Amino acid sequence: MTKKLNPQEVIGLIDQGADIIVPIANGEPIRLLDILEENAEQLSGVTIHQMLALRPRPYILGEFEQLKHISYFLSGATRKVYQQAKIDLVPNNFHEMPRLLQKVTNMSMIMTVASPMDEHGYFTLGTQADYVSEFIGKVPFILEVNNQMPRTYGSNQIHVSQIAGYVEHNATLTEEKASIIAEKDIRIAESVTADIQNGDTLQIGIGSVPNAVIGMLKNHRHLGIHTEMLPDGIVDLVNAGAVDGTQKFTHPGKIIATFAYGSQKLYDFIDNNPAVEFLPVSIVNDPREIAKEKNIVSINATTEVDLFGQCASETVGGKYYSSSGGQIDFARGVRFAENGKGYICMQSTAKNDAISRIKIDLAPGSVVTTGKNDVDNIVTEYGIARLHGVSLAERAKRLIAIAHPNFRDELLFEAKQRGILI
Repeated sequence: MTKKLNPQEVIGLIDQGADIIVPIANGEPIRLLDILEENAEQLSGVTIHQMLALRPRPYILGEFEQLKHISYFLSGATRKVYQQAKIDLVPNNFHEMPRLLQKVTNMSMIMTVASPMDEHGYFTLGTQADYVSEFIGKVPFILEVNNQMPRTYGSNQIHVSQIAGYVEHNATLTEEKASIIAEKDIRIAESVTADIQNGDTLQIGIGSVPNAVIGMLKNHRHLGIHTEMLPDGIVDLVNAGAVDGTQKFTHPGKIIATFAYGSQKLYDFIDNNPAVEFLPVSIVNDPREIAKEKNIVSINATTEVDLFGQCASETVGGKYYSSSGGQIDFARGVRFAENGKGYICMQSTAKNDAISRIKIDLAPGSVVTTGKNDVDNIVTEYGIARLHGVSLAERAKRLIAIAHPNFRDELLFEAKQRGILI
């Protein structure tokens, strides 16, 4: 039987030059990372690979020469450090993360939080499957067993015989604060919701617009969920009878996600709930898998859009803020789906209406996340610009029509100056 590990036994399992994989969000093992930092002088050339680190740590700040952090999606814990050129950021599409990690790392060890072992010898990865569950039984795992981590279903079960060992650390899970829903968000949500039909399957993320959309769907019926991140509002839709998944084409009756992040209400909902299954991101976010849901609706956000429809969703004012995540995965997935629909949402302005988010040119330094060939619908509080299959000139007209009125004349003038419009 695999034993509980003390700190020195954990360190003894870490080879020189090891690449350690850590999951996203609440899969981040607090105690195991503490052990690495506390014993850094015994390590050599260790690199930790992670998306969306939750906590600022000394090793992320570069305080240990033996420990290096590589990010695949920036967060509040890593954003400033990246902008100070102290850590690296690796571009990726979320569904490709397992393959990418296999390519660029030696996959030495996976460290992750898990729910306690059951009577059959199985732990679960709780709120997670993401990019680590695919490697269960193939890569050494050290678990941080937390009695606050919900026990969940899906491809995130790991047997005691498949781990190198475990430590125990009980801690409440990090909760996502609910975004404040503004009047503009409500108007955006109204436009999106008007396009959602009974029986559609939803990919819906976090933030004020998704929260507003969820609040408007409680009278819908037979909705399905196939989403990378499972947010709080899904609980309300299930309780309202709006979500039952009976008309899904894959995993009927099941809520499918690759990780969950929200409040304790969400964590209680997924605990021992067989209706919710966590699958590897290489399945959940694969555009080919998404397309099997013929009536998939994807709702995401961006920071600015140019008149061609290019969406800069990972930079703000030309500075890196996050990364690509799964936006393009679902943008392409809905394109392949028979009746797929994709919505990229944003308020039309920033800084109290001083700056238009619909622009002739993206801000210098901006990175295009969803390109002009993949974008479907752009939504602001002024309506929907349906872009797929229309000319560049028509795109410009439709985008100008949903820009803030204060900027429409200027955008029209600039579009004519550039020769986009006659």
